[in-house]
Amino acid sequence: MKINNTILSFFVSVLLFFFTHISAHAFQVEVSPYEISPGDAFIIKVTDAKISLLPDASLNGKTFYFSSCGEGCFIAVGAVGLETKPGVCTIQVSIGEKKTNLDLAVRDTRFPTQQLTLPREKVFLSRADLKRVESEDERLKTIFETISDRLWKGKFMLPLKNDISTKFGTKRIINKKKVSIHKGMDIKGKKGEEVKASNSGRVVLAEELFFGGNTVIIDHGHGIYTIYMHLSRFNIKPEDIVLKGDVIGFVGSTGRSSNSHLHFGVKVININVNPVSFAGLGL
Repeated sequence: MKINNTILSFFVSVLLFFFTHISAHAFQVEVSPYEISPGDAFIIKVTDAKISLLPDASLNGKTFYFSSCGEGCFIAVGAVGLETKPGVCTIQVSIGEKKTNLDLAVRDTRFPTQQLTLPREKVFLSRADLKRVESEDERLKTIFETISDRLWKGKFMLPLKNDISTKFGTKRIINKKKVSIHKGMDIKGKKGEEVKASNSGRVVLAEELFFGGNTVIIDHGHGIYTIYMHLSRFNIKPEDIVLKGDVIGFVGSTGRSSNSHLHFGVKVININVNPVSFAGLGL
């Protein structure tokens, strides 16, 4: 009888460990929206997590960064690039040893085409200008690859409440020869109109660039950046901490621009994202 009690106690201990281990790692996860276009953003939300470990999630080699949204709740913002082909993608999510997969549908999307005429020197660059652009691109690459702590709070807003003149993803044919893809959105504006921060963050760049003219970049944390181009002047400086709605500059036509407007861009883990899609997320 003593041996049987020992064996019984052993099996009870094993079962308790097993069920405790399973329940400690159980969680629910969803992606929203389920169906997106190339270049769109989405949310991964984990709930009912029984441990405090941050989840891990990735898609096509890109890692998403989670933060707390309450007890047992974690949220991350993800995106797919413009080059993503239509079909179903698989997001891998894990907490500790517990893993699951999520489906994300990418719809077939047709983007508009636009003809532009610009000064020749802004399209076909001199050796000196090309060297400058390459140097600026290296600096921007370093900025966008930096992952910092979360600073954003709640939903993101568009920085200027005017009509859109050029949509994200537009194929632009410049001077009937050069083709480029518009990786942000152009918002109509009059010179001097206030441009506001899309969300809380830290200013990591505020200077004149060859293509963007007077440009502001805000780091919101977790690989999320917003970009504001062609400003007439700045209202902030690098390293400033801004809040959502703060005036960071004013509409202009500096850089490669033919009229006053705001070019607004969003980067998520170094992916160019449709700002309209991003601002529509239920954060």
